[in-house]
Amino acid sequence: MSRKRIARSTTTTVMIDGAPVTITLDEDPAFAGLRSSLIEINKTPGVKGYILKNTTTAVINLQNPTKLVEYALLSSETMDACQKTSELFNLSMTKTVVEGTEIKMLSMIIGENKLSIFMEKTVDHTDIFRRISP
Repeated sequence: MSRKRIARSTTTTVMIDGAPVTITLDEDPAFAGLRSSLIEINKTPGVKGYILKNTTTAVINLQNPTKLVEYALLSSETMDACQKTSELFNLSMTKTVVEGTEIKMLSMIIGENKLSIFMEKTVDHTDIFRRISP
């Protein structure tokens, strides 16, 4: 008789500045660390939100959810280009900054994690890069 294995994930809720954040305990530690950093970065004046994803999980936090499709498409296309560059030159991390007329986006691939941070053009993306870099 064979035994069935049941995969269980354990979650916990923590409060960060009065907002509940649910963390899956079997979540990738690098993903969880990036997510925590992004929660703090999102409080920076001028930051409009972020998209963080890996192969199993995605987190989207945007101030203006009506722009979700546009931001997701921009992020996805930029990530594809970043990933090709990363593979071509065997890089563990790539960074791209895209500036539009009203916003700019900082996109990064860190290991298996892909993230895009959307901000006003006046925000110093180098400061955000330093805060998120491993």
